[in-house]
Amino acid sequence: MSTIADNLSTLADRIRSAAQAAGRDPGQVRLLAVSKTKPAAAIREVYAAGVRDVGENYLQEALAKQLELTDLPLTWHFIGPIQSNKTRAIAEHFDWVHSVDRLKIAQRLSEQRPAGLPALNVCVQVNVSGEASKSGCNPDELPALAQAIAALPHLKLRGLMAIPEPTDDPAAQAAAFARVRQLQDSLNLGLDTLSMGMSHDLEAAIAQGATWVRIGTALFGARDYGQA
Repeated sequence: MSTIADNLSTLADRIRSAAQAAGRDPGQVRLLAVSKTKPAAAIREVYAAGVRDVGENYLQEALAKQLELTDLPLTWHFIGPIQSNKTRAIAEHFDWVHSVDRLKIAQRLSEQRPAGLPALNVCVQVNVSGEASKSGCNPDELPALAQAIAALPHLKLRGLMAIPEPTDDPAAQAAAFARVRQLQDSLNLGLDTLSMGMSHDLEAAIAQGATWVRIGTALFGARDYGQA
């Protein structure tokens, strides 16, 4: 039976091979362990295997796990849709937010970031495939939104995040991720982060410049939605 450590080793090989094929330093690509629906014990297991960055989609679930894992020096990333009434807890308990898609949310995160903490690292989520069911700003709205977020005092705009429409077509995967990279380059804000690529398409994302790949299933196994 495959263990999390085995899965992590396989993922490291995939990331290294994809980076080398793209002529990139594998060290430029970091793995974000997406632990939604998985228990705190699974996060302890990935920590023991060397992972330090954990991504969560659901606030209450994340806060409960954080309480169980206060003894571990983890870096916590919020990667799910953000409601206005959740911004204070996110600003207080996370190091990164990948899913900012409106100025109102960014302003609240900046205002509610505790004074004793460093600036909150944020990415703007872009709805690169134009799916009605997906969060993310319209690409046409990105330049103005990014400029406004970059000016907020308690946030550090790091880059863009995207979840393209799922497809098994490598050319379509490449085109979507290339579009995200082009959008970031066009901003001319000196951004250093592209959060894109998941278990099924990380190779295409890395080829187009991904610096964070968000991995759940290939690391932890299938999600258990029956678990709180």
